[in-house]
Amino acid sequence: MEGIGCRVVRGPDWKWGKQDGGEGHVGTVRNFESAEEVVVVWDNGTAANYRCSGSFDLRVLDSAPSGVKHDSTMCDGCRMQPLFGIRWKCADCENYDLCSMCYHGDKHSLKHQFYRINRPRSDALLMEPRRKTKKLTFKGIFPGSRVVRGVDWQWEDQDGGHGRKGRVTEVQDWTQSSPRSAAYVMWDVGTKNLYRVGFEGMCDMKAVVDAKGGAYFKDHLPLLGEQGSLTGGSLAIGDQVRVDLDIEIVQSLQQGHGGWTEGMLETVGVVGTVVGIDEDHDTVVGYPNGNRWTFNPACLTKVSSSSTSSTPQASQHHLTARTSNTSGPPFLFSAARVGAARQPEAPPSNFVIGDLVQVCGDMEKIKALQRNHGEWADSMLATLGKIGRVQHVYDDGDLKVEVMGMSWTYNPLSVSKVATENGTLSTQAGAEPLSIVLKKLFETHIPGNPAEELVKAAATGDLPSVEDALSQPGVKVDSVVAEVCALHAACQNGHKNVVEFLIAHKANLELEDKESDRPVHHACYGDEPEIVDILAAAGADLNVRNKNRKSPLHIAVSLGHMSVARVLLKHKCHSSRQDGVGDTPLHEAISKRRDEAVSLLMDYKTDLELTNHNGFNPIHHAALRGNASALRIMLSKMPRLWLVNEKKDDGFTSLHLSALNNHIEVAEVLLEMGKANKDVQNADMETPLHLAVERQHQQIVKLLVRSGAKVNIPDKDGDTSLHEALRLHTLNQLKQLTDMQNVDKLLVGVGGAADKKSSASMAMFLAANGADLHALNKKKQSPLDLCPDPNLCRALKRSAQGVSEPHQTAASLAPVPLNEDLQECMVCTDGKRDTLFGPCGHVACCSTCSPRIKKCLICKQQVVSRSKIEECHVCTDKKSSVLFKPCGHMCACDGCASLMKKCVQCRLSIEEAVPFHVCCGSETLSAAHASSGLLDEDSDYKDLKQQLLDIKDQTQCPVCMDRRKNVVFLCGHGACQVCGDRMVECPICRKQITQRILLF
Repeated sequence: MEGIGCRVVRGPDWKWGKQDGGEGHVGTVRNFESAEEVVVVWDNGTAANYRCSGSFDLRVLDSAPSGVKHDSTMCDGCRMQPLFGIRWKCADCENYDLCSMCYHGDKHSLKHQFYRINRPRSDALLMEPRRKTKKLTFKGIFPGSRVVRGVDWQWEDQDGGHGRKGRVTEVQDWTQSSPRSAAYVMWDVGTKNLYRVGFEGMCDMKAVVDAKGGAYFKDHLPLLGEQGSLTGGSLAIGDQVRVDLDIEIVQSLQQGHGGWTEGMLETVGVVGTVVGIDEDHDTVVGYPNGNRWTFNPACLTKVSSSSTSSTPQASQHHLTARTSNTSGPPFLFSAARVGAARQPEAPPSNFVIGDLVQVCGDMEKIKALQRNHGEWADSMLATLGKIGRVQHVYDDGDLKVEVMGMSWTYNPLSVSKVATENGTLSTQAGAEPLSIVLKKLFETHIPGNPAEELVKAAATGDLPSVEDALSQPGVKVDSVVAEVCALHAACQNGHKNVVEFLIAHKANLELEDKESDRPVHHACYGDEPEIVDILAAAGADLNVRNKNRKSPLHIAVSLGHMSVARVLLKHKCHSSRQDGVGDTPLHEAISKRRDEAVSLLMDYKTDLELTNHNGFNPIHHAALRGNASALRIMLSKMPRLWLVNEKKDDGFTSLHLSALNNHIEVAEVLLEMGKANKDVQNADMETPLHLAVERQHQQIVKLLVRSGAKVNIPDKDGDTSLHEALRLHTLNQLKQLTDMQNVDKLLVGVGGAADKKSSASMAMFLAANGADLHALNKKKQSPLDLCPDPNLCRALKRSAQGVSEPHQTAASLAPVPLNEDLQECMVCTDGKRDTLFGPCGHVACCSTCSPRIKKCLICKQQVVSRSKIEECHVCTDKKSSVLFKPCGHMCACDGCASLMKKCVQCRLSIEEAVPFHVCCGSETLSAAHASSGLLDEDSDYKDLKQQLLDIKDQTQCPVCMDRRKNVVFLCGHGACQVCGDRMVECPICRKQITQRILLF
């Protein structure tokens, strides 16, 4: 697997025309057909075989996606640590290294020579100075390229369907150990996600329009397949080697490559000779004291004959740090062999590769025999008495034997050869029945146990074998092997006939495995809707939860098995069951971006009010995750829009969360479809605008302000959003002064290279949109007090003076014809209303009756002041008819008020202008001025009204729709007592009513 995932370009022996797209086009190593042939998938989608031995068709551009890592080395250009890919070490400077991206990006002096180190412990090759070398541009799947789905696509219709295109926005890491092995793609349908480009040789996309990724020094790249291009310096029998790594690293590398024993400490720093290499490249090293040890070749440093002293010093060629090599295969899939000191005088073996042998069954005897011949490990206990096959015969006679899927080193006296005599199989250690021996021989993981045969047959759908196994004495239908029963195996693999047979034989439908998964869980894992149908018909509980408290529906939604989810919901599975962290299936669908699942769950009336353990309901969760498509589906199907403004315990709404996390598309959906309250405040009295300014999310700030968010709302400290923006600007200036950097850019307000996302630019925007420069917080500070930059202060004042849009349009203040009831005095009914009450701002009576009014007749608030409404202070032609807030003066007519920014009476800034008919208590406000968006019915009142209606729907009897629901049936539904006593079946689910529970 070494080298798989490397990014390559054409090499010196290329003769295949433009299969790659042309000189400089990049491809990915898919796999190696042999030691001489490699399969490459080019970024243009072409895949073909190329030569990598003798003739070299390819060069390695970047080996980082394949996981090549130099553990204790840091790139001095980009500060990457550890350094992934090819290491470039400066030959002229001490301890200076670059990664491939920095090396080919002209970092450091182009006059200096560099060593190229392909892998840890490989030879260091000296390169010519870069300034003398030809440089080419490489092209392919890089930012700006246009792509469609490729050969390894497995992500359903995230791209919008076959043939839909997207644009690569960024090259990223698929995993931490595989840098530059993936790319972010923004599809034309609006979705964005990360896809593989090199990880494990996979290519999820192909380029239809290439983009430039950079440049490279052609002659400095290693040839794919040349000595040391992908693997470390190779070893041969007779080579002198030494262990120079730290003990902890050696112990880690030895897992699966010979193991570690304390006796191996004698090898550290001592030169030994390679005396054997097996097919796994594990290396047997002999030492002067006669001992031999088995090593992972990554632990060994090859030394020249001139440096074979006992001092643990690396040869001149090995400039890499002494670190572990993680390129070896994982432990579970490796030939795990216990390294041992082998005595050269061990008896010769009469075994050959391919012989069948049986391991000695006496543990004490085999422990003694294994001393100095592979040693004994507790994990070898399972091999006692088992039959295996000889894989390798070492020079000293010891055997490498594969037993039960793993390879071990044995003393030849620890095993006995299995021989065939007259057509029957026998052993030197005592005969066993042929059927048992065959099972041990060819099915080493099933040692002839009938219960294991039952589980295996159920997993493969072999019904005759299942029937035969169940007929064996002592075998039960629910026999458990390795924590799994036959029904679990059959359900996950979709074998209907086996499942029906097991159910007919009374298999336990609720039997749990070690993860508490039941058969219905396994059917969901395997995407088997027909099996779920069978289990449901047999009476299985479809709402059971496993160890993680996940229901079958959670699993189906999480894995995207929609056919299973539909079957579960069709059988009345609970659509809002919560798991161990409080997530419902809808939370799972939002997290996994399963829009089809979101739509399905909404159709089945999933509960949108349930919150997880972090207090997030599904609307909050979609806003937190930035899942705008799921939010659109929920808003289009939800009956209770007031949930959009539902607060968490900390007061955060979904709009707060989208503003905090810069989810611009989510915020747009909330404002347009959900009619979210733009000025809602959390527990700290912060609005979404406060949070967006604090995090410097400029797009969100502009969206909120242009949607009508109020810019002068104070938080708990009295700070407006402008206070916050200027405070951040000042802190950034102080930080720059402290660092003594970019001093010439401190004056951001004028002439400086202003950052598009800077707090200064947001402050300018807020000032231009009505932010009050003189609003005082609780410390009596205005926004300008927080800004020591005089240039920015002047710019803010100019922006504030240049506000061209009045607070209220002429249309919003246009007079609405008043009916007689709104014109006449509410007390005497003879005079006209002409007295303004304070502080409520209502006009309820004439000046004659007003002295007798102690409480406002409209709002019942205590009357503190009374002022007669006079003619307009500006034009003196009309009567004053517009109330200014916050000052509470009515001193202008509707025509003049639309032109004013400050009250002509007190000179305070006007934040809101209220028409005369509203002051008179008009209830036709929403109808008259719905277009203005300034005089809508209070959103809190509407939310409370909608909640009251929802509560009424939930508590009233569904039959008579009159009385309160106070009787509950066992199915979970209910009715009033009068109706419930008359019914024999539930009116909702039609189940028979067997018991009625009275609620008090």
